[in-house]
Amino acid sequence: MNTNKEILQEKEYTILNLGPTHPATHGIFQNVLKMDGELIVEAEPTIGYIHRAFEKLAEHRPFNQITPITDRLNYCSSPINNMGWHMTVEKLAGIEIPKRVQYLRVIIMELARIADHIICNSVIGVDSGAMTGFLYVFQWREFIYEIYEELCGARLTTNVGRIGGLERDFTPLAWEKIHKLLNEFPEGLKEFENLLVRNRIFMDRTINCGPITAERALEYGFTGPNLRAAGVDYDVRVMNPYSGYEDFSFEIPLGTNGDTYDRFMVREQEMWQSLSIIRQAVEKLEKMEDKTTFHADVPNFFLPDKEDVYNTMEGLIYHFKIVMGETEMPKGEVYHAVEGGNGELGFYLVSDGGRTPYRLHFRRPCFIYYQAYPEMVKGAFLSDAILTMSSMNVIAGELDA
Repeated sequence: MNTNKEILQEKEYTILNLGPTHPATHGIFQNVLKMDGELIVEAEPTIGYIHRAFEKLAEHRPFNQITPITDRLNYCSSPINNMGWHMTVEKLAGIEIPKRVQYLRVIIMELARIADHIICNSVIGVDSGAMTGFLYVFQWREFIYEIYEELCGARLTTNVGRIGGLERDFTPLAWEKIHKLLNEFPEGLKEFENLLVRNRIFMDRTINCGPITAERALEYGFTGPNLRAAGVDYDVRVMNPYSGYEDFSFEIPLGTNGDTYDRFMVREQEMWQSLSIIRQAVEKLEKMEDKTTFHADVPNFFLPDKEDVYNTMEGLIYHFKIVMGETEMPKGEVYHAVEGGNGELGFYLVSDGGRTPYRLHFRRPCFIYYQAYPEMVKGAFLSDAILTMSSMNVIAGELDA
């Protein structure tokens, strides 16, 4: 007769491949799950399916041509990546950015944060079985992309801005769309929240789903909404202000349990805070005497007007140097971080004084907090694994940079 110990040893488990091409993973990465029926016994993440060697590519590109690479990190909020890179180069080169340009950048970055959170939270709804909220709120993400399109001509991979500021000033149509968003999006966001925030089915599916304590989150190196959902009030915009964020008043939303519901709620509240920041920026810009500046006086990095290129030797020289990537940078070593849509996005740059970076490392928040995923889903149901991944906002393009 078999003993209990022998019965346990004979127990069979199922190995399930979640990904790399399953739509529930929201990207090309794999989880090898060891299942006891519907329960997850172990999870082993596998990444690298779309690794594109961005850091190595950057070593062979002029500094101004690295911006399109940053687009392809977290492509749900590309403008934040763009601005973070520009500010890193500006820190190395000692470039001072006018206040008006800083505030214009803040508007762009907060629009990107809202777009990122719309995608994440609406997908959490879909993965819990609630499709309607996604359809209601996603139109506003598309509207933000229309603003991007007006600012730079692109929607997803924006390449917006330049080292030293912006490529061009905001157009009247861009301002019109920004005001429309500020006036009408709050109603749409409230409607979205009415569908889910107190929905009993949604709450049952998300509360205590994929929790993590503040201590464990810090040990793993969590940042962004995932860390704040666990109750830690760390936000790069407050702790190490950049682009004039010290001039704005806003709150840092916090959770308590670090579960899927808290991550959802933190992002919801952050969208309201982003709207407030954009309003403040618009008001500050309206009060400024300067109504035209959109870049710093940095001829080594900013293309001159065509009229100068055609009629002056200096304009022609600067145009040639910038287009051909012949602007040399000072020697140095800098790190600059911004509050990305899903955490602290940092750029560690080493320059040997040449025309391309000697070394460049992206601190991708996804790559760091995804390491905690096996621990967060251990003992959970398979359906909880999907929701947990959605609420962590894992973006494959950033994970595999």
